[in-house]
Amino acid sequence: MKEKEQAARKPLEEMNLLDDFLFGTMVAYPEIGERFVKSLLKTIFGREFRHLSVTAQKVLYGADSNLHGARLDVYIDPEIEDSEGKAVVYDIEPDLKDSTADKKALPRRVRFYHGKIAARSLASGADYDTLKDVIVIMIMSYDPFGQNRMVYTITNKCIELPEMEYDDGASTLFLYTKGTEGVPSEAVRQLLHYMEDTTPENAVNEELREIHRMVETVKKDREVGGMRIQIVDELFKLSEKTARQEAVITSQAEENARQAEIITSQAEEKARQAEIITKLQEEIAKLQETLNQKMPPMKTQ
Repeated sequence: MKEKEQAARKPLEEMNLLDDFLFGTMVAYPEIGERFVKSLLKTIFGREFRHLSVTAQKVLYGADSNLHGARLDVYIDPEIEDSEGKAVVYDIEPDLKDSTADKKALPRRVRFYHGKIAARSLASGADYDTLKDVIVIMIMSYDPFGQNRMVYTITNKCIELPEMEYDDGASTLFLYTKGTEGVPSEAVRQLLHYMEDTTPENAVNEELREIHRMVETVKKDREVGGMRIQIVDELFKLSEKTARQEAVITSQAEENARQAEIITSQAEEKARQAEIITKLQEEIAKLQETLNQKMPPMKTQ
């Protein structure tokens, strides 16, 4: 519990871009969010992104990966269609949830993200060919699949004919900050290293130095710091309230278990008493029969 509290109370100035709160605040921050996201996408995909609209779906963050708060999806929707006539939605998610259970659930969690984004990007009654492409980008400090790759690109394919084209518009990029295989470019490697350890020393190119200036602006904003403190306090209050409720539920469950044990014991005792009564009745019947056999028959006058 102490480790979770320490992680939750991590000071804003010590946060890295893989920390949920700092990343989400960067995206939602006025006059910075769009530039920040464009810079990320430019480095990851190696091209310019001019027409982006960054939408904060939710504004309340969990204090860290150990506490489950409401999340802000980094939802980036082009204002106009791309050169191929299809709009693309990018969802960027920093992820530090590296437990065995979280790793196992990761593919299904991403599948849920795709479904959620697709559902809100298609208007009711609209044709399916207007459905926007969705690219989910997971940036993580752990290897999600154990192959030491920096980039894992996931798309749906036909098992029997892998070479057959099957474009459903859904793809996922898993970016592992420490991966050494399949490094797409030095710029991507530098970006991922900087996001994991967001220090001036790791801002080794002009793009990263510009991002770091944005990070410094956000970290120095007193309102952001105050919001961080408020959210942490509210989450701990919620956590304490939940703990009290769980304690009450546990106590009630234990009391119910005790009552059930008493009722079971009483039922067993009644069953034993009934068994004893039945045996006594059988013995009495046997004795009565024996007496009847030994008694001389009654003489009639």
